[in-house]
Amino acid sequence: MFPICKAEWLAPKVRLLEVEAPRVAKHHKAGHFVIVRARESGERIPLTIADSDAARGMITLVVQVVGATTEILCGLEVGENVANVVGPLGRPTDVEDFGHAVLVGGGVGTAVIYPQAEALKTAGNKVSAIMGGRSKEYVIFEKELAKHCDAVYPCTDDGSYGYHGFVTGKLKDLLEDADAGIGAVLIAGPVPMMRAVAEVTRPFGVKTIASLNPIMVDGTGMCGGCRVTVGDEMKFACVDGPEFDAHAVDFNELADRLTSYREQEQLAWNRLHEQSPSACSGESTCRARAMEDAQANV
Repeated sequence: MFPICKAEWLAPKVRLLEVEAPRVAKHHKAGHFVIVRARESGERIPLTIADSDAARGMITLVVQVVGATTEILCGLEVGENVANVVGPLGRPTDVEDFGHAVLVGGGVGTAVIYPQAEALKTAGNKVSAIMGGRSKEYVIFEKELAKHCDAVYPCTDDGSYGYHGFVTGKLKDLLEDADAGIGAVLIAGPVPMMRAVAEVTRPFGVKTIASLNPIMVDGTGMCGGCRVTVGDEMKFACVDGPEFDAHAVDFNELADRLTSYREQEQLAWNRLHEQSPSACSGESTCRARAMEDAQANV
């Protein structure tokens, strides 16, 4: 059991959990993730480690409600426990001196780029961060990123805060600035957003790294659920990644893979709500809205 020491809502349907996991915290680096089970008999899901404190033995997870397991996790309070936390898993971010590195986060993907910002800044880079949300209340980790970034650009679909438009629009503005000197772009978020960002950077020839989060079960390369085609090779996101050259990723295949268990996910969601009615109004639309949020801001 892994005790929860902090639990708070960052945005609608987005929950921050600080979990006691000393061994994970001790070895965590930017880019690492964990495999989590909310209950002993529950499904395994991958979650990026948004932050860690080795001295306190704590890791920070950011969870968005998109299904039964994430709703259970987001319902946990301080003093309760996460059943299993396995990690850190995956390959850490390849931190180099790119000169100017731009990080792009969509929704909860902003929690992925946060530890990258700190690592890249420590390596001597100029670091800029672009984060997106459908409206101001969905923009997260702005203050945290500002601690390690030279510039932070919040973007909202409705123009309620920061740049009015998608993260791709703001990124294109920076790429077209000859004085920006961008050496690399690192992206994390919904698949449509990452695919769109990759197409924006492609004509500029800027190195672009995507943090992929396909279906994972064991997280050690045994199940094969996280297969993804990168260039002409089949990769396992859990052990070969989760970060890959975004210009070589087959995003169409990745998007299809993420729908593999849609029917089972809906059945699990329905069972959960039959057992315990949802706290959110309009149960029938709750999952649909959560999925819309996950796909927003490209």
